[in-house]
Amino acid sequence: MFKTNKFVALAVAGTMALSLTACGGSKEQAAGNAGGAGTEKTFNLKLGHNLAEDHAVHIQMTSFAEAVKEKSNGTINITIFPNGTLGSETDMISQIQNGALDMAKTSASTLGNFSKLYNAYSVPYVFDDQEHYYSVMDGEITQSIFDSTEKDGFVGLTWLDSGSRSFYTVNTPIRKPEDLKGLKIRTMDSQMAIDMMAALGGSATVMGYSDIYTGLQQGVIDGAENNVTALRDHGEVAKYYSFDEHTRIPDVIVLSSKVWNEMTPEQQDVLKACAKDATNEYKTAWKNFEDEVLDKATNEFGVELVRDVDIKAFQDAVQPIYEKLKTDDAEVYAVVEKIRNAAAK
Repeated sequence: MFKTNKFVALAVAGTMALSLTACGGSKEQAAGNAGGAGTEKTFNLKLGHNLAEDHAVHIQMTSFAEAVKEKSNGTINITIFPNGTLGSETDMISQIQNGALDMAKTSASTLGNFSKLYNAYSVPYVFDDQEHYYSVMDGEITQSIFDSTEKDGFVGLTWLDSGSRSFYTVNTPIRKPEDLKGLKIRTMDSQMAIDMMAALGGSATVMGYSDIYTGLQQGVIDGAENNVTALRDHGEVAKYYSFDEHTRIPDVIVLSSKVWNEMTPEQQDVLKACAKDATNEYKTAWKNFEDEVLDKATNEFGVELVRDVDIKAFQDAVQPIYEKLKTDDAEVYAVVEKIRNAAAK
């Protein structure tokens, strides 16, 4: 295991000054737009996530919180609780719904358990590539999903890139679906992930992230699936990372609907603007983070990066998932169709 180096921290920290200006301007401008701090309620909000303080997510969230405080003239103050201090992602969303927490950064796959439209993001190969992914995430399809969950107790503020998910294994490079036959692969506790493994011929093993290292080391599992940054934790025991890029599941920052509706329109605009800036800044920070992890994984851990993967074979193998979704959940399938139609022709 190792920590992000100073380069990533400086890269994100270096954008903080820009974000304070980009999303806010001066204090005087903020006061003029919002009617002054004295006319607005002050919000002291808690934001939870389950990543370490050296992770690019936490660094960006710190920048975001500083920018929001600056733009709102101190009427919106965000305290960040990293390392899963407030519980799992599922726990944190439940707390938001129950009024015990204000904000959280969580995977869209987790949100799918609370608002099913988010499940569209977990469908294998729903995105063709990064360009398609960014276009959808920054566009109307995603905004409509963010807005649709107000009735569920939370609203989506913005999204953060979490890369593409691929298979990494102890002994077997994965170049085609047949290579997964007989292998036990750790997946998230997601029915879509389990269905994907069944379609590809592998055996899904659900376990917590903290158990993966030992599972790989002791042979309980043969591999896992995640973005490349997982190699900073598991590169010592998993020696192949195969770029099949089966999913691109975003992280999402959500806010309590109750808190959102208590804010003035000007305060809501502060959060929206600063959240958008955070998303754009994080695209670069995430790429730097990935590059750093891959360098460490290959040069120090000896991980082999497998890029000659038959993507078409994987795409063909998961088509039954689309057919099943079309029959079982027309509402989610309609979102999937919109995403697919948004792909560059």
